Amino acid sequence: MFENNAICKLLNIKYPIFQGGMAWIGTAELASAVSNAGGLGLIGAGHMPPEILRAEIQKCKGWTDKPFGVNIMLMSPFVKEVMQVVIDERVPVITTGAGNPGEYLPALKEIGTKVIPVVASVALAKRLVRIGADAVIAEGTESGGHIGEITTMALLPQVVDAVDVPVIGAGGIGDSRGMAAAFALGAQAIQMGSRFVLSEECIAHENYKKLVLKAKDRSTVVTGKSLGHPARVIANKLSRKYEEMEAAGASAEELEQLGVGSLHRATHEGDVENGSVMIGEISGMLNDIKPVKQIIEDIVGGLPNVITAIQGNCK
Repeated sequence: MFENNAICKLLNIKYPIFQGGMAWIGTAELASAVSNAGGLGLIGAGHMPPEILRAEIQKCKGWTDKPFGVNIMLMSPFVKEVMQVVIDERVPVITTGAGNPGEYLPALKEIGTKVIPVVASVALAKRLVRIGADAVIAEGTESGGHIGEITTMALLPQVVDAVDVPVIGAGGIGDSRGMAAAFALGAQAIQMGSRFVLSEECIAHENYKKLVLKAKDRSTVVTGKSLGHPARVIANKLSRKYEEMEAAGASAEELEQLGVGSLHRATHEGDVENGSVMIGEISGMLNDIKPVKQIIEDIVGGLPNVITAIQGNCK
């Protein structure tokens, strides 16, 4: 299976399954586990200082001999230094978000790194392919964390039709049905973040995982729209405070200050009321914690049954 898949060939991976960037919890432990299981594991650089990222990359190299990557948020204050670390360490793949990686492409291409930006619109996908992106990740608003406005169902096929590089579908995908749906819409691979939060190898605090396990279909909300950087999180005391301040006309500085350190509070300190619990809309269908290898094998192993069911419905 997947012998002729464009993404598997491009990246030399067994299964066309990416792990999302997952800042603070996309660590070497999780990334190496995903890569060892046949997917593409990603270290989430987020706002990580360069030397901490270097240490994570070196740990990952020690724990897997398979391809892995780094997700780089281009709004990071350390982005130039982080890019240099990626170049120094000759990381085989990077995914990028919140910006245009164009200025870094020549140096990355020189060492053979594959550059795969996350996009939330057709226009951005076309622009990034023109400057040399090897593939793009079309991420719908169903995703956790920072999001765009278009749903995966609408965005993915439009990006597929607009570009001539492989497209990875992301947002609202957590099982074999989601993978089959993404492939039906033209994707060559999928990316999952929320599903991997509930993996044994993810270092997210137990309280974080428990809250995700309790989530229902309407448990998430989107904050930060007024700042132009919307993020999907589980509704809690922090999100309600944020919404109240937005409604009252709080300044961008006041809102940004409220969010400082909030993700770390939830992921590492376990404060899931005053911290930011970033997770996608599929959290309502996630009900167990498994090893990464089992998650991936269940999804791949379930594909034939999903395809058989689709064929049955078309007779």
